[in-house]
Amino acid sequence: MTVRDDAAAIAGDIIGLRHAIHAEPEIGLYLPKTQQKVLVALDGLPLEITTGKQLTSVIAVLRGGRPGRTVLLRGDMDALPVAEATGLPFASQIDGAMHACGHDLHTAMLAGAARLLSARQAEIAGNVIFMFQPGEEGYAGARQMINEGVLDATAERPMAAFAIHVSSGEPCGVFSTRPGPMLAAADTITVTLRGRGGHAALPHGALDPIPATAEIVTALQTMVTRRFDVFDPVVVTVSTLHAGTTHNVIPDEARFSAIARSYSAASRERLRKETLRLVADIARGHGLAADAEYTEGYPATLNNAAEAAFAAATAAEVFGAERALPAEHPVTASEDFSFVLEQVPGAFVRLGARPPGTDQETAPSNHSASAVFDDTALADGTAMYAELALRRLATAA
Repeated sequence: MTVRDDAAAIAGDIIGLRHAIHAEPEIGLYLPKTQQKVLVALDGLPLEITTGKQLTSVIAVLRGGRPGRTVLLRGDMDALPVAEATGLPFASQIDGAMHACGHDLHTAMLAGAARLLSARQAEIAGNVIFMFQPGEEGYAGARQMINEGVLDATAERPMAAFAIHVSSGEPCGVFSTRPGPMLAAADTITVTLRGRGGHAALPHGALDPIPATAEIVTALQTMVTRRFDVFDPVVVTVSTLHAGTTHNVIPDEARFSAIARSYSAASRERLRKETLRLVADIARGHGLAADAEYTEGYPATLNNAAEAAFAAATAAEVFGAERALPAEHPVTASEDFSFVLEQVPGAFVRLGARPPGTDQETAPSNHSASAVFDDTALADGTAMYAELALRRLATAA
C-alpha cells in the first residue's frame, strides 16, 4: 500500500482528533487539553517524547531503523480569540475561542503522519522530529521551542524542515509553495504625540496633537509608495488611533499603532528607520514631543529554493501535477515557522481546504469567525507530511 492509501485508511481517526481539538480550542502558549490529546494520539508509537518547560509543546522523535540525517515536521496547535459562527456540529465549546486558522487540522495531520512513519520505522534511514507547537498566533512559540532545544532533539540538527498550512479560501487538496519569500515579516509601530491641551475654541493657546497625528498617518502611506521599491514591497496599516475625551477639549496627547509588513531584511530595516524619522520630523515641525517604538515581531518566512522545489515535486508526484501549483506571490500574513527557517533550510507549504461548492471569492478566510475547513484535506496533508520526510531522508541516504 502507498502512503496515501495508509493515510486514507486512518482518515476517520485523523478527523476525529481534529474535531476533538476544534471543540476545545486553547489560546497562547498554555494548551494543556490540546497537548493531552496529542499525547494520547501518539501513545504506543515508537517515539521519544518530551514536553515543554515554558510552554505546553510536544517534541516527538522517530529514529529510523537505519542511520541517517534528520528532517523536522512542524504543526501548530493554538487557536484564536474569535467567537465561532460556523454552526458546525463540532464547533467550539469555549466562549471567545476558535480554531479559525486551521491549526486543529495541522495538529491532527502531524499526529497522523507520526503514525504512518512509525509503521515504516524499519525502512527509514535517519530521524524525524515532530514539532507540535503552541503559540503561533502572536506568541512566538516556535522561537521558544527552539530555545528549549527542538532543533537539537537528535545528534545533528535537521537538514530540512517543513510545515503545512491549510487555507479556507483555496481549492481543497491543492498544494502550493514557492522559493524565497512565502510570508511577510510583521512588526508593530506604536506612537504617542504629546502636546498641550486646551479649549477647542482657542486652539492657538494649545499644542494640538491631533492634526500632527493625522499628518503622520497620511505621510506613512506616502512613504510606502515613494521610499520603497514596488518589487520589494512593504505594507503599513494604522489599526488603532486614540485621542481626546469630548468634542470641545483639545487633548494633551494622541496615540496610534500600526502593523508593518516586509519581505526582505533590507526593507525591514529601512522601514524601521524611515518610520521613526518621519514621526520625529513631523512632530518636531508641530512643536510636539513624540514617543515612537518600532518593535520587531516575526521575520519573513523565507523558503529555501531547493527545499521548496523538492516539496513542489513531492506534491506533484504523489497527488498529480494539477494539485501542485506554484504560489505566484507571497502573502502579507506572517508565520513564526520563520524562526525555524532562519536556522534550517526548508519550506512552508499551503494546502487548500475550501469545502466543495463554496465560492472562492466569498468563502470566509482564515481568521474569520465563519471559516470552514474541509475534512477531506486531512488525509492529503497527513500523506504529504509523511512523504516529505520519507523522500527527503531517502535523498540523503
